[in-house]
Amino acid sequence: MRFFSGLKPALCWLFLLGCFGLSQWIEAAHLTKHSDALEAVQPIELNEHERQWIRDNPRVTVASVQYPLYLFQDEHGQWSGLNNDVLKHISAMTGLQFVHQESFSTDHMLERLQSGVADISTTLAMNDERKAFLEFSHAFGGAGWVFVGHSGEPAIRSLEMLAKRVLVLPARHALEDSIRRDYPSIEIRSVKTYAEARALVESGEAYATIENEIGAQLFPSGLLRVGGLVEGKWEADHLAVRKGLPELVSILNKALGAFSAAELRAMRLKWLDGVSPAPAPSFRARLIEWGCWGMGALGVLGLLSLLWNRRLATEIKQRREAEKGLGDQLAFQHALIDAMPDPVFVRDLQGRLIMCNRSYEDALSVRLEQVQGRMLFEFDALPQATALMLHDEFMAQLGTRKTRFSKRQLMFKSGPRQIYQWTVPFYSVDGKLRGLLGGWTDITERRKESGCRCLH
Repeated sequence: MRFFSGLKPALCWLFLLGCFGLSQWIEAAHLTKHSDALEAVQPIELNEHERQWIRDNPRVTVASVQYPLYLFQDEHGQWSGLNNDVLKHISAMTGLQFVHQESFSTDHMLERLQSGVADISTTLAMNDERKAFLEFSHAFGGAGWVFVGHSGEPAIRSLEMLAKRVLVLPARHALEDSIRRDYPSIEIRSVKTYAEARALVESGEAYATIENEIGAQLFPSGLLRVGGLVEGKWEADHLAVRKGLPELVSILNKALGAFSAAELRAMRLKWLDGVSPAPAPSFRARLIEWGCWGMGALGVLGLLSLLWNRRLATEIKQRREAEKGLGDQLAFQHALIDAMPDPVFVRDLQGRLIMCNRSYEDALSVRLEQVQGRMLFEFDALPQATALMLHDEFMAQLGTRKTRFSKRQLMFKSGPRQIYQWTVPFYSVDGKLRGLLGGWTDITERRKESGCRCLH
């Protein structure tokens, strides 16, 4: 006790410094989470003609295609992403109701807009072909285009490197017309989706594809490599509106013009922070950050040393209570997972199976006791190529620590199946990465019933 009494003045100073460091950290955290605490959205001022148009047309149909981080359906089938947040904000400003209508490729989405089935889209880039039948709103952000090639080939830095090679693009890609005009030696092959384009590059049937730089970073690299930016090509974020709706264009432009810089920054940070390249902090900024963290750590250590004895007894008591209820909790978790109708699995940091539910066992004709502790390609439940591809994706995702939701086609023992796949990194209570939680929903029959033969 005399020892601690002698340390009290120093520890008090450390505690005060720690509080200062923590206050700096809390302020920074507040900025990054600004999107969750935005002030109440104020309605924008519209003229009588625009207000009457909204009364006559309260629902606006959005042609929506899965475009991760910008616009996608989550595990509950709800539309989410940066562009959906923008639409929600506009809805609060104007009273318009945006109703998503899923499209399955860029070409499909453009057909719906041309035919009048849909009114707007949030993920279309502007080009001359599209301006013939679409109006584009003010820009509210943007990103560059990047080359995506095979990992076994040199990184692609320019369109000149694609001369006399196959470039695969989704049909009616925003850059297709300009590339055909300016680089006639490039052989362009059209497919329906970006997923098909990446698959052809992986197989070697095409040399490269071109994607938005944000989207290109979301998928495990595997056999693919992201190259340089397409020089002089920028994909601005617009709302595309079919022609014949000038009032809607005017309303959307007024709403976008009313967005504050802080609101747009908060929305982009919420979805794109950590994906798009960020500039390196200056040496001075790093010194300030290290100083704040150092003072915070010293303050916390000083406080912990003063309270150690008292907290130790409390911690032991809480640990015993937690251990007492752990058995029931684990039993409940097993019962809950087994009750899920879709296959669910848990894998560790090496891709070894930790646990799965009964639906997973039935889908792959295995039993947990036979495959527990083994990697996907170490047992004969899937074709070897599929198992190796999925294992590589799992390991890449553990490296990026990003969640993933995608509709795709996978080859099972019984043949190709259309599935909605999801994988989410999970962490221990102390914040350490422990592995992946994932599963899938078989939507093959749903696709057959709806008559859709699109591949994702």
